[in-house]
Amino acid sequence: MSRVALVTGGTRGIGAAISMALRNAGHRVAATYAGNEEKARAFHEVTGISVHKWDVSDYEACGKGIAKVQDELGPVEILVNNAGITRDAMFHKMTPQQWHEVLSTNLTGLFNMTHHVWQGMRDRSFGRVINISSINGQKGQMGQANYSAAKAGDLGFTKALAQEGAAKNITVNAICPGYIGTEMVLAVPEKVLKERIIPQIPVGRLGDPEEIARIVVFLVDDDAGFITGSTISANGGQFVV
Repeated sequence: MSRVALVTGGTRGIGAAISMALRNAGHRVAATYAGNEEKARAFHEVTGISVHKWDVSDYEACGKGIAKVQDELGPVEILVNNAGITRDAMFHKMTPQQWHEVLSTNLTGLFNMTHHVWQGMRDRSFGRVINISSINGQKGQMGQANYSAAKAGDLGFTKALAQEGAAKNITVNAICPGYIGTEMVLAVPEKVLKERIIPQIPVGRLGDPEEIARIVVFLVDDDAGFITGSTISANGGQFVV
């Protein structure tokens, strides 16, 4: 069944792969972006997917943006909370601004987005919420106290909200990608990738964004209604829960 899907941070990297996979599965898709106008415009021109600019850390902006998407496509039935930022620093050098910026986008952003679509999902007795967390929300990572805390918080949010949505046929699940071959990861020096990162991954390679996207397509299907409150690790065996 074709449904309306909204993907935050959906014009680049993992988000772009998710947006395209949902479109290819027959859904009507809108993707948000925060700043890169050129990349977002190019993404729209290539894919035809509707793109919208707002900051997920801004509650009011989320409400206004979602209203525009719903006017254009219809009620949001699938929400993929993918938008995220990093402000890495060792903790003794981390500033309050670096902490708050990451928590505001990567954790509070889930509240801001989901809160605006939740009542509609309840009213229609259907919804799919997918939260893109991270391997570093499961195991922690040096220099990422802010990011790891936010991504771990995403998992708690997922588990709690899943219990609230279950009786209304709303599922809430999380995906924790490991190292994925996105533009950001591939910008790491090749020597570092080959000698320090890939050797930590038992399957011996980076993941593909499309591999994360295929998990999303599965979880949002009507037939996946018995899966909720789950965390799916997609990290090539690097961290096994």
